[in-house]
Amino acid sequence: MHEPGFGGNEWLYLKECLDSTFVSSVGKFVDRFESELASFTGAGHAVAVVNGTAALHIALKLAGVQAGDEVLVPALTFVATANAVTYCGATPHFVDSEERSLGMDAGQLRAHLAETTERRAGVCVSRATGRIIRAMVPMHTFGHPVDLDGLLAVARDFNIVMVEDAAESLGSYYHGRHTGTLGLLGTLSFNGNKTITTGGGGAILTNDSELARRAKHLTTTAKVPHAWEFVHDEIGYNYRMPNINAALGCAQLEQLVGFLKSKRTLFERYRDAFAPVPGVRMFAEPEGCRSNYWLQTLLLDESIGGQRDDILAATNDAGLMTRPAWTLMHRLAPFRQCPSMNLQGAESLASRLINLPSSSFLLNRNAE
Repeated sequence: MHEPGFGGNEWLYLKECLDSTFVSSVGKFVDRFESELASFTGAGHAVAVVNGTAALHIALKLAGVQAGDEVLVPALTFVATANAVTYCGATPHFVDSEERSLGMDAGQLRAHLAETTERRAGVCVSRATGRIIRAMVPMHTFGHPVDLDGLLAVARDFNIVMVEDAAESLGSYYHGRHTGTLGLLGTLSFNGNKTITTGGGGAILTNDSELARRAKHLTTTAKVPHAWEFVHDEIGYNYRMPNINAALGCAQLEQLVGFLKSKRTLFERYRDAFAPVPGVRMFAEPEGCRSNYWLQTLLLDESIGGQRDDILAATNDAGLMTRPAWTLMHRLAPFRQCPSMNLQGAESLASRLINLPSSSFLLNRNAE
């Protein structure tokens, strides 16, 4: 579906890391990777961690999410978005998606909150559960920027903190600003199937210097700096990215612009190839946005949505890896009792989406 490509300085930097013996969470490549991530995304700060789920967990804690709260997350997302909420002792509250971006539907969410919540002591409270709705986590589905203006307006009007799940959208821009930099915090993933990979890894983005300091402290076991003493001033987490992973990431970042160009070309090839086929279309970036096209996505018309599984079976039988969207969160056993709004849009999209092979070097391989 999305194989990584290693055609740059990966071997050189990994050897340098091994030769230095600094392969764990201390080393120059971690600092370099964080600095270059911040520069590329335009974020004030980037804190590298072990994976995208860990990044989201800490970002939610820094956003003030507490045990007993509710957090708004899309039903159409990877399970990590909902899992991270539960790590905080909070409950996911599932939100519908729109077809324009595949992400949270800001208009429907506003209507839902207006009907089902009230303001108490300055916070948004669910009338049904009595719980505070503390935060929202819009996810940029398959790398396509969600309606951030609409969602930021909802967050402001209902006093809800926004944390962006930008795990899939490194290299995507919403009206000129990189995803993950418009909320209080944002998170990235560098899993083996992402646009760039560190093997396993993630990052927290923020423009707030104090939040960045707290993120680095919490993800390094909350250890107070000292030449030899082991003093930890609060419950922390062993979430820092190892230097050897960061070395891989630095080499991958050097190739990111080329990866993005290749993925856009791949989208255009798919788009042109499917243009004559009735009832299907390639999903394109929303107006005013620039997507990284992390996963190339085919959207079936509702009239033929029932044929999705037949298409998946035929393509996989032919040796072409295609995949559906994730099982919607409210259908998974751990989350069936969680609150949700009407999810008609997400249900429709999930039944009609098919992801196609999307590696950045796919065209080059075929040319060979």
